[in-house]
Amino acid sequence: MNLMNAEKHYNTIHNYYLNKYQKKVYKIPLNGGFTCPNIDGTVASGGCTFCSYMGSGDFAGDKHEPLKTQFETIKSMMEKKWKDGLYIAYFQANTNTHAPLPRLKELFEEAISLDPKIVMISIATRPDVLPDDVIDYLRELNQRMPVQIELGLQTIHQETSDLINRAHDLKCFDDAVKRLRKHNIEVVVHIINGLPHESKEMMLETVKHINTLDVQGIKIHMLHLMEKTKMGYEYKQNPWPLLTLEEYVDIVINQILWLRKDIIIHRITGDAPSEMLLAPMWTKKKFVVMNEIDKKLRKLNLYQGDYYEKSHL
Repeated sequence: MNLMNAEKHYNTIHNYYLNKYQKKVYKIPLNGGFTCPNIDGTVASGGCTFCSYMGSGDFAGDKHEPLKTQFETIKSMMEKKWKDGLYIAYFQANTNTHAPLPRLKELFEEAISLDPKIVMISIATRPDVLPDDVIDYLRELNQRMPVQIELGLQTIHQETSDLINRAHDLKCFDDAVKRLRKHNIEVVVHIINGLPHESKEMMLETVKHINTLDVQGIKIHMLHLMEKTKMGYEYKQNPWPLLTLEEYVDIVINQILWLRKDIIIHRITGDAPSEMLLAPMWTKKKFVVMNEIDKKLRKLNLYQGDYYEKSHL
């Protein structure tokens, strides 16, 4: 599917949903009160070193409020921008399959019934928290309403993964994708650029590996160093060079050019809570980052997948 136009030289999620639903579609981030198996000791402790447990899913609803209240509060904010949109119930905060199956069913069934204009449920989780009974339930749910699973990968490089305490390996991720896709469940991959000691080529290798998998979407983030994180503390004690805006733009452009044309790009940069951000400060200028990427692609007259297709001639 090619959803590129003169303005964007890559397949954007905005164009994808507009083409599919003929309306603006936006996510309503919900907080189901989940924890993380990498924090509570289920698979490890301490969490990913870049992650603030309190800051995970910062833009989701208040976990102390019912899902209905969370949904209506955020929907009313969204409707100030878009009067006539459709919604995705988005379980964003922490690891949203890390609970017994009856609890997952209770939350997800409630979420999809919150509003008749909900067209999808999106669930952010880790590849190591998808037991067979959960995938079987997601398969059944996917037959009633489209299910999208956002899977954290961050990097394919084991040395980096160990350094940031991901507590799973690449095979675990690849297997999770295969098990979800066996049931036609949509998969969106998260990656992070600028992780410690990673070169541009290593970041490109992560995207090249994603091309070998049956995934439907990708979110590309820049590493945010934040207060109250292990990596943030280490950075304050002994700062190391971070990607500049120019370096990040160059890397993302190359990742886009190497990315298969059919993969939908959900993000090319991300947000961090302003009060928690230590560095790099240029990440606060989200629209500047996006505009620089768009401008350079237009100037070079290059499109998503151009390098990938040339490599497969």
